Amino acid sequence: MAAQLGSILRNRVTLVWLGLVVATMASWTIGTEHGLHAHLATTIVLLVAFIKVRFIGMYFMELRDAPTPLRALFEGYCLVVATVLIVMYLVAG
Repeated sequence: MAAQLGSILRNRVTLVWLGLVVATMASWTIGTEHGLHAHLATTIVLLVAFIKVRFIGMYFMELRDAPTPLRALFEGYCLVVATVLIVMYLVAG
C-alpha cells in the first residue's frame, strides 16, 4: 500500500492535480474570507484561475509535449486573455 502511494505521489500529473486542488481552495478562501480590498482579491483570483488554465493545458491536454508553435500559441493565448480580462476589470471597476 505504501509503495503504491509513493509511486502515485511521484507521478507529475498527480502532483499537478494536487497543486490545482490547493490553488482552488486558495482562490475560494481569498474570494470569500479575504479581508483584502475587493479589486486586489479579484485580481489574485483571476491570476490563479489562468495559472490553473495553463497547468491544465500543459499537463492534462499534454501541450507540454506539443510542437513549439502550438505550445507558444497556447501560452500566448493564456497570457493575452488573462491580461485583457484583468485590465478590463481594473479599468471598469
